Amino acid sequence: MGRIASALLLLVVALMCCAVAMVKGYDHHEGGEGGERRERERMFLLRDMKRVVRTDAGEMKVVRGSHGWISEMPNIHVGFVTMEPDSLFVPQYLDSDLILFIRRGEAKVGSIYRDELIEKRLNCGDAYRIPAGSTFYLVNTADGQQLHVICSIEKSDSIGWGTFQSFFIGGGSNPTSVLAGFECSTLSTALNVSESQVRQILTRQKSGPIISLSNSHQSRVWTQFLEMKHYERVQCLKRMAQVHEEATERDEEPIMWKLLNSVFGSQVSRKDEGRSSKPDSYNLFEMTPDFENDYGSSVAVDQSAYSPLRQSGVGLYLVNLTAGSMMAPHLNPTATEYGIVLRGSGRIQIVFPNGTLAMNARVNEGDVFWIPRYFPFCQIASHSGPFEFFGFTTSARRNRAQFLVGSNSVLQSMRGPAFAAAFGVSEEKLKKIVNAQSESTILPPTSASGVLKLMNEMVSESFGDEMVMGFEGIY
Repeated sequence: MGRIASALLLLVVALMCCAVAMVKGYDHHEGGEGGERRERERMFLLRDMKRVVRTDAGEMKVVRGSHGWISEMPNIHVGFVTMEPDSLFVPQYLDSDLILFIRRGEAKVGSIYRDELIEKRLNCGDAYRIPAGSTFYLVNTADGQQLHVICSIEKSDSIGWGTFQSFFIGGGSNPTSVLAGFECSTLSTALNVSESQVRQILTRQKSGPIISLSNSHQSRVWTQFLEMKHYERVQCLKRMAQVHEEATERDEEPIMWKLLNSVFGSQVSRKDEGRSSKPDSYNLFEMTPDFENDYGSSVAVDQSAYSPLRQSGVGLYLVNLTAGSMMAPHLNPTATEYGIVLRGSGRIQIVFPNGTLAMNARVNEGDVFWIPRYFPFCQIASHSGPFEFFGFTTSARRNRAQFLVGSNSVLQSMRGPAFAAAFGVSEEKLKKIVNAQSESTILPPTSASGVLKLMNEMVSESFGDEMVMGFEGIY
């Protein structure tokens, strides 16, 4: 009995160590496995962030997607735009589809839809799609508050210029307008103005792609202009141009109006305001969750909920986990998933197809990760607080994630003699294991009582029930 008692004591110590590891996770592997762990983190944590725009009024950074590790289209890149109060991201169009998500602040976005200039006010939580090739601009409208935007960038064509390419309409020496590439005589003829007037408007802007609207009288006028209604803007724009374009002749249509009218299409009248076909935004923060329990909530947005996603082929999601809770192990059968941590910290676990751990990494606010299609994975909130993450998927169709654990899992759906035989256990044993978790989708934190129950069962199977009496009292 002495040796059995000693063996039991060693087993208890080992199980307690395992329990601590289960609750707290692990941060590193021993020996040479540390390098392999870091390599796997580089594979699934997207930390190759590059600054593509930087001015006194704001900046834009881009994280490249999966680097072609899996040959699936579309390959989404993730952009982060920060704009100071009262600033403008100058008119441009991209070779990529954009989906803007307002992380913090308020904005106004102007874009072209069916040759018409459409403006939308966007609040925190709003998502808005801008198709590739559509000219747009972005204004920070929040008083005294920075604007933070997260965007998906999906290239429509592989031109070969890297992650994506901006074609600036507005600009001067910095950024350079695409109009500047034409011969001056060509633009003069096209706009029906003098060459000196063309050179004048294509050299003034020197502040970069993101500019402050409060540095000059002209900028303040543009700020007031952006706040006006469409039908008011037509006459106001003409008056503004007459004031600021000294070279414009009295009876000639102003050069500024000609330029913007040629870029943005025909004039907008009062009757155009009520069209119901104009694209709208979609607020993720205001939607009723698709799933919610005491441990968290999740929202998935597909093309049936937000029709502009039908053209982009990109879906959206938002997940909130309470401290210590877990998004149950699952897989995405139709899409690759990109995630951005909005708040808190947690752990991402990804599994290779051969049943080995691909990655178990801690992520914090601002980190970007991706999950390949078909790969099983789960997200676990740290015990210090809530864990919130938002992201994009490479399909706008309903994803129908397949959960591997929980009351809504494939284990529940497929349990039976065949499934039990596949695990090499009795049907009764499989049923006991599968039914142990009564929650679905978002699971509760690991509890000490749950760990002790597991330890009791393991010891009972090895030594018999009579050897387990009093086990809970030593914890």
